This record gives sequence, C-alpha cells and structure tokens, in this order.
Amino acid sequence: MLVRDAMSSVVLTIGPTHTLRQAARLMSARRVGAAVVLDTDHCGIGILTERDILNSLGAGQSPDTETACSHTTNAVVFAAPVWTLEEAAAAMSSGGFRHLIVLDDHEPVGIVSVRDIIRCWAPARREVAVLADV
Repeated sequence: MLVRDAMSSVVLTIGPTHTLRQAARLMSARRVGAAVVLDTDHCGIGILTERDILNSLGAGQSPDTETACSHTTNAVVFAAPVWTLEEAAAAMSSGGFRHLIVLDDHEPVGIVSVRDIIRCWAPARREVAVLADV
C-alpha cells in the first residue's frame, strides 16, 4: 500500500503568525494532531504538532503570545505519494516523529500519520491473528 492510499488529503494549514491557542483550536476542531505551517517569506513549509504545543505549555509559555513560527519544525522530512507505507514508517521511526507532510511537485497534497498507517495495516494483522488461532 502507498502513502497516497493512507494519507489525509485535507490538510490543516496555518500561517506563521497564528498563536499556539489559535492553532490548538483549529487542530482540535479538525481532530488532527498536526498543522502544516506555510511561511512563504522565510522558512517555507513546516509542521506544528500537538507535542510542540505541549512542550511550549510545559515550559510556561503563553499560548496567546507564542506563535506557530516560534515552535514549527522546519527541518521536515517529506513523503512522496508513491512511497510505500513501510518507507513512511521507517522515516517516522528513524526521525522520531508521528507525521509526514506529503509533497507532490513541491506542493503539500496530504499528511500521513502513524495512526493512518496503523489503520491501513490493522485489518491485515487481524486476519493473521485469526488464522493463527485456527
């Protein structure tokens, strides 16, 4: 199975000046764990995750004054729609992250998470478990 089969093609994008509270509200409303931060003037494409927001809060920073650009990961590993899920999982595992922005022709076309990969693999694993019980 390929990344394009597992990814969400509806991507939450925010700007670099969104506060962490604004980002958290949008992420919560969409029920997603990450937002793509588009900063065409400076850093290009980055990602802001739940973990980034939690780290900021844990450090005592204000979610009303801290901005997405201050907490965005810009050293992003991007996936291609034609990667296998195994390639995506290996990139996540080696990089220690849970989301990959999917680019096609240098444009974000989706995001794939660990949860997406597990969702795709779970039915196959369940079938193996059932066969093993026979």
